[in-house]
Amino acid sequence: MTCQTYSLFVLSVIIIYFGRFGNSLNLAQLEDDIDKLKADFNASLSEVADGGSIFTGKLTNWTERNEKRIILSQIVSMYLEMLEKTDTSKKHVRHIFEELHTLKSSLPDGLNKMKDLIDLTKIQMSDLTIQRKAVNELFGVLQKLVETSPSFKRKRSQPQRRCKC
Repeated sequence: MTCQTYSLFVLSVIIIYFGRFGNSLNLAQLEDDIDKLKADFNASLSEVADGGSIFTGKLTNWTERNEKRIILSQIVSMYLEMLEKTDTSKKHVRHIFEELHTLKSSLPDGLNKMKDLIDLTKIQMSDLTIQRKAVNELFGVLQKLVETSPSFKRKRSQPQRRCKC
């Protein structure tokens, strides 16, 4: 995939995951608008390909639908933030912005979930008080893990069927 198709690819993934393809979204029009946006940003420069992708590589690590919704909501937010700082008087910029904003409104608030993950990385596990609190919560955490993880759940025994001959 070339650097010139990243935006369209990410936008297509977002649209597909949120079910708006085929409804009111004109993908051909969006592709044309994104091409215009690429021209605005000089996205065909060779330096754009340096270092690989920004978003599309991250999407491969998120496999479950709900996980993808979290990361895609963050990506949509970042595109919206970028487009807010561009010339919104251009019709193609406004159209892309409006479509992304509509998609964003249909997403769960992934920002809070991302903040939770970031906050977890900042916890000082070497602090004795933190360790005590963590030990107090350990059983509850393990209970939640067992409840949510299919690999830890016990399979229910199937009743034996008796032949009624």
